[in-house]
Amino acid sequence: MVKEKTQKIKPKYSIWQNVCFMVRTAWNTHKRVLLMCVVIAAIQVALNLAQLYVTPEILEKVEQRSSIGELLLTIGIFSAALFLLQGAKAYCTEIRLPAEADVRLAIIRKMTRKTAETSYPNVHDPKILKLAEQTEQATSTNSDAAEHIWRTLTELLTNMVGFIAYLFLLSNLNVFLILLVAVTSIVEFFVSKHINEWEYRHREEKEVYDKEISYFLEKPRQIQFAKDVRIFGLGTWLRDLRTKSMKMLTAFVARREKVYIWANVMDVAMTLLRNGIAYVYLIWQTLEQGLPASEFLLYFTAVSGFTVWVTGILSEFSQLHKESIGLSKVQEYLNIPEPFKFEDGIQPPVADGYELKLEKVSFRYPGTEKNILENINLTIHPGEKLAVVGLNSAGKTTMVMLLCGFYDPTEGRVLLNGIDIREFNRRQYYELFSAVFQGFSIQDTTIAECVAQTATDIDMDKVTDCLDKAGLTTAIAKFPDDVKTHFGREVYLDGVMLSGGQTQRLMLARALYKDGPILVLDEPTAALDPIAENDIYMKYSEMTAGKTSLFISHRLASTRFCDRIIFVADGGIAEEGTHEELLAKNGAYANLFEVQSRYYRKGGESDEEEN
Repeated sequence: MVKEKTQKIKPKYSIWQNVCFMVRTAWNTHKRVLLMCVVIAAIQVALNLAQLYVTPEILEKVEQRSSIGELLLTIGIFSAALFLLQGAKAYCTEIRLPAEADVRLAIIRKMTRKTAETSYPNVHDPKILKLAEQTEQATSTNSDAAEHIWRTLTELLTNMVGFIAYLFLLSNLNVFLILLVAVTSIVEFFVSKHINEWEYRHREEKEVYDKEISYFLEKPRQIQFAKDVRIFGLGTWLRDLRTKSMKMLTAFVARREKVYIWANVMDVAMTLLRNGIAYVYLIWQTLEQGLPASEFLLYFTAVSGFTVWVTGILSEFSQLHKESIGLSKVQEYLNIPEPFKFEDGIQPPVADGYELKLEKVSFRYPGTEKNILENINLTIHPGEKLAVVGLNSAGKTTMVMLLCGFYDPTEGRVLLNGIDIREFNRRQYYELFSAVFQGFSIQDTTIAECVAQTATDIDMDKVTDCLDKAGLTTAIAKFPDDVKTHFGREVYLDGVMLSGGQTQRLMLARALYKDGPILVLDEPTAALDPIAENDIYMKYSEMTAGKTSLFISHRLASTRFCDRIIFVADGGIAEEGTHEELLAKNGAYANLFEVQSRYYRKGGESDEEEN
């Protein structure tokens, strides 16, 4: 069983700050939302008062032996008022929905923009990832805090106005009766609230079961797992895991219901006490003090209504507190501190060529204690083709991440044309780079849009040229709509699927289309066979003409096309030179090259086994 947690949540932003945040957002998005809160609250109170008075007023006319005309007039007035108020309430409730949804969508757009533009280290920070998950819980549906808060504020305003109106009405009764109603209502609310919030206090336990069930339902449906599910017979195993999680959730619900029954017991006990005393007092007033039957009915109904307003205020404040916790997470996410400069940074220099330099750079990833790179000094000259090679986990990709500005070094500086990149607007700095990374992303759009990374003003000639340089012309010519063919099948059922090597070529075409002055290729041929890899190398000089380029690979055969090679090992630059120079040194580079080259020689593997 998951360990129960009851730690009290202390949101960073107060209820008042979160309400002000929502009001500002609504004011800038849809002012109608604010107006509807006030209008609907006024209508609901008016409707409640009309319903409260209709029967006592009719009974009073009967007691006074009024004429049929007066009686019918009273009934007609109240009927018309109830009809109009109900209609107005239904109309206002209907027209508020799109505006409230627009306010929530405006917040989602802010969050999406924050996610897309925040500093890269934030994207991998576990605390920020958890915060992002919590913001989704506050904004995903119409019933979540970012939209439901308007209902809460409307109901809170309704209950407060209704409370004042009923308090004024009941002021003619015994003050102790009013206090009794208020106190019993408050006691009932807080006891029931504590009991009914059992699930909220244990929400993390329930979230685990819900996530497990959702996970085991979704995985078998995803196309990328179809082969594994069939080959390894995972269907039965996944069903068993889902059944286990369902049993845990069922046990959780059973525990919850055993607790909730006490809330019902408390509700019945307080209602009997409150209504019983009020009923006895009003009967005494009627029999001994001559209170008319119409007023008896009015006051008795008002006592029950007064209880509803009191508990309503407390309940809506409680609901507002819960929603404020979610909205506080939204504000925290939108106000995440940025370690990089953006609008407050300077523009990178415009130049014919760019020099990149690592100056005494050491780096360790956030949350770790060991340096990945240690005291690196490296200069990449304008127009130079530099290869960065080494064994897996040697720090090759980390070095490129620093040069690209995804992280700042723990120690030392990264310089562009002699200027520390920390001073630049980081988004403008990124514009200098075209890149193919190991972990790339690709969206379900047309092939042309994948290459151009835009849906408008696409230079089709340039798209075709980049695809040709990447070696995809023949493959794409077989597609039904050429470069306008849809890629992927998550959105389009007619989308094509590319092989791993073809997808990598597509990413290369995308980098070429951007045509940045600095080209970064991080294992761009990892998914290609040796023949296809050689084809890319033959075009490498053409693709990198006039650009400062970095080529990261663990296949040393690729390095001969570069002007200079650095061999990275143990967090530093172990060797440096051209391919021929490094082979002549007969060091670590030469030894690794010899090991790799054996597997490309005819009969290399079998000869080695025989020896």
